[in-house]
Amino acid sequence: MPEILKERSELDPQFQWDLTPMFESDAAWETALDSLDADIESLAAFAGKLTDAVTIGAYLDASTEVGRKVERLYCYASQRHDEDTRDDKAQSMYARIGSKYVKMAAALSFAQPEILSLPEETLTAIVNDPAVADYKFNLEDLLRGKPHTLTKAEEKLLASFGEVMSAPSEIYHNLEDADLLFDAVKDGSGETVEVTGSNFVPLEMSTDRTLRENAFHSYYKSYREHINTFAASYAGAIKAATAEAAARNYPSSRAMAMAGENVPAEVYDNLVATVRKHIPAMHRYVRLRKKMLGVDALHFYDVYAPLVGDLKKSYSYETAQEMVLKAVAPLGEDYQATVRKAYAERWIDVYPNRGKRGGAYSGGCYDSNPYILLNFSGTLDSVSTLAHEMGHTIHSWRSRQHQPPQYADYTLFVAEVASTVNENLLIEQLLANENDPQTRLYLLNQYLENFKGTVYRQTMFAEFEREAHAMVERGEALNAAALNALYKRLVTDYFGNDMVIDDEIQYEWARIPHFYRPFYVYKYATGYSTAVALSEGILKEGEPAVKRYKEFLSMGGSAYPLDELRHAGVDLATPAPVDAALEKFERILDDAEATLAKLQ
Repeated sequence: MPEILKERSELDPQFQWDLTPMFESDAAWETALDSLDADIESLAAFAGKLTDAVTIGAYLDASTEVGRKVERLYCYASQRHDEDTRDDKAQSMYARIGSKYVKMAAALSFAQPEILSLPEETLTAIVNDPAVADYKFNLEDLLRGKPHTLTKAEEKLLASFGEVMSAPSEIYHNLEDADLLFDAVKDGSGETVEVTGSNFVPLEMSTDRTLRENAFHSYYKSYREHINTFAASYAGAIKAATAEAAARNYPSSRAMAMAGENVPAEVYDNLVATVRKHIPAMHRYVRLRKKMLGVDALHFYDVYAPLVGDLKKSYSYETAQEMVLKAVAPLGEDYQATVRKAYAERWIDVYPNRGKRGGAYSGGCYDSNPYILLNFSGTLDSVSTLAHEMGHTIHSWRSRQHQPPQYADYTLFVAEVASTVNENLLIEQLLANENDPQTRLYLLNQYLENFKGTVYRQTMFAEFEREAHAMVERGEALNAAALNALYKRLVTDYFGNDMVIDDEIQYEWARIPHFYRPFYVYKYATGYSTAVALSEGILKEGEPAVKRYKEFLSMGGSAYPLDELRHAGVDLATPAPVDAALEKFERILDDAEATLAKLQ
């Protein structure tokens, strides 16, 4: 029988995060909330006065301090809410601070257009004035966007179309999450199994091939029946993005999406070209998967099937803590000391309880510890999740220790680097000490699956996005037939002749929600490739690479992400990091093939 979850009050507090460094109690939080409105309203006094460096500097100081207060209140309420999402009091706290966030955003909305309305020579002088030295990078970044900032009236008009332009995404999510239904199917024993959007991937990971096949056909049957609606909603989302890009004087929707982090198009194009160069290695992995599953024909309902049985090993949380400490040893004693600090000072909420939010994350704010939410279950995946979230946490800790609040948050472009470095160090440490062929093959396959899902698959998605947006920008029809044909061609290229290209797979693009956040998926692939390059350097080069990496972890958002990564030793403006990562993939594949041979 599955274990019955306990109430939070029944768990040992030593395994629950300690939020008192943020607020001593909920009552203290309420007191701080009561004074927030006056702080937010005080910012309105700057409206119409942002014309010189001294006043702008004073405004930035004031808005930063108010932002810190709102963030601390929000983090506390959010984490209290996640402890038990059924708790009415926590729900109320979370809702009330959410409304304050909206109020603050409205109160600050005057500042950016007001500053950017100044003549360019005035802005340049202000950026270089000592009165705003603490915000120089932020202001330079703001000034960089001036050519794409419209007049006040135009910005207001464009903002008024916000709900209309987001309608395609809302239509998509309503269709997929609420309206799309799937036929129940039979498993290998003849038992009826329900198919839903949330259980489809777990069903595809079953060892029951009959269940996998039947679930696959049921799932994509529903997408096929609604494919014209999916195509219309996605085409609408792309047209909205291309229209805004044109209005803002960007050459393309991709250029607009990448401009925020100042990432040039060649980073995207280098990724696609380099992964394309290494597609033969992906085809090798497909052949290995076919061999290990022992099937005459490999179908797409075999893509998630386990190649190696579960290790059947269980790890205590204390053992997991030691495994993570050992894995990050190459990063030095000071890094390990912060991990120990996280353990000792209860930064981590460890076990599931009734009502607790699922999954895992690293959170907190500038004025708190970088907390971790886990739902630890004792599996190797749980150990890996602890390592992953600890990477985020140390990144946040070091950024907040070394940067002022305006530069403490790192960008999404680098957000998954530190977490993946930790995961890679863990799996490398486990492989270095594992001689049992079965266990070793399990670990190697986990490694290969990470590459397949994060580098190859996300790059395939990136190609799809690039071409779909380009088709609209060229004035071509973006209907279901065109999208299906584009996706099927890419799947054929990426998976090769050893994979049966099932007819249903042409509809898979319709189930990818990331496409409604344009040009985001490529960051998964660049981030993973960067993490591979960094972890390889840490293990092979030692202290010089570790020093650069720790400096990168301390930079927060004080520079553009590509410049931060160059400081760490990775230049994504060249194909080299992705090249090196996929050469690593090939070495892991060699190891897996050799290990499999020992078992035969």
